[in-house]
Amino acid sequence: MPKPNPRPRRVPPPPGTVIDHSPASTGIYIGSPSIAILPDGAYVASHDQFGPGSTEHTAAVTLVFRSEDRGATWRRVARIRPAFWSNLFVHAGALYLFGVTHHHGLLVIRRSEDGGRTWTEPRDASSGLLTPWGQYHTAPMPMLVHHGRIWRGVEDATAGTVWGRRYNPLFVSAPSGADLLRRDSWIFSDLVRQSPDWLGGRFGGWLEGSAVVLPDGRIGDMLRVDYPPGGKAALVTLGADGRTAEFAPDTGFIDLPGGPTKFAVRHDPVSGFYWTLANAVPPRHAGRGRNQALIRNTLALLRSPDLRRWELRHVPLHHRDTRRHAFQYVDWLIEGNDLVIASRTAWDDAHGGAHTAHDANFLTFHRLTDFRRRTPADSPVNPFAAD
Repeated sequence: MPKPNPRPRRVPPPPGTVIDHSPASTGIYIGSPSIAILPDGAYVASHDQFGPGSTEHTAAVTLVFRSEDRGATWRRVARIRPAFWSNLFVHAGALYLFGVTHHHGLLVIRRSEDGGRTWTEPRDASSGLLTPWGQYHTAPMPMLVHHGRIWRGVEDATAGTVWGRRYNPLFVSAPSGADLLRRDSWIFSDLVRQSPDWLGGRFGGWLEGSAVVLPDGRIGDMLRVDYPPGGKAALVTLGADGRTAEFAPDTGFIDLPGGPTKFAVRHDPVSGFYWTLANAVPPRHAGRGRNQALIRNTLALLRSPDLRRWELRHVPLHHRDTRRHAFQYVDWLIEGNDLVIASRTAWDDAHGGAHTAHDANFLTFHRLTDFRRRTPADSPVNPFAAD
């Protein structure tokens, strides 16, 4: 008589609230978390699927979830295909999803009029297919509304096949009142081409830029930078014509803890600061020869008065292990005095845990209350504190 299968071992859940879970054995990993707050107060979150068990390279899948109780419980409401590296956002009362069709696919945008349950299909130039050809890269990055237009940073991915080296940033924008599903509503800036000579020849690429208003009122794109020692971001600027993008390598690189990994930047009109949640690397993990882009076990809240000087304010999430634990690619929004956060989380589960820190097995929700008053001293664990 065959023995019954053993019960999965009981493992404490990850911090926060679990929105979705995908065991590593499926070969489907959780990527591209995004979050939006609807006009009626409901939350919507999404993630895509990547890994060897997924269809990321052909027709990628994105899942959408809703919460009616401010993040306490979640249920899946939609499965969208093809959609990859996409962000949710609310504009003019409707919910949108902006991203690509698949890994290095075409730019597309969808609209939902019922809070994420059903979505338009980007079939042509009038229904959300923004690029008829090409290869593009992005992540769930912020949309920016400024001077009557909505702006987004993306990367052209046609400069070869090497990760990092193939990406060059540009801006896309449309009038705020336009039909965002129409291709002719959008204009594309020129792109800025990178140079391997930057940063003393150690520049490995830039990607996943946040569109942001600079202190002088211009539009900027603040990008993650692949740089082995870590801690660098880059700031591309846009001319008044909305089409001329520029980068000055002598002044455009910025010191930012967590700069090698994806981060989103937003300006808070209440405090007057720019804020981000980034994977700052504690000194104990920043050993010689370690790839800081893969160290994502610490999530740090940082603020800046000018996008150039960044101060660590709080460490809401940390795990001492770097190999199979991570809080990464977080998307977040300001809601009153709180931050609401969606995280691509690698954590222990009853099936043996995450494949790697990068190959996450959870989508989790977090709330950081009273974020403007947070300090390093009130962090649950502060790995940056002196011993």
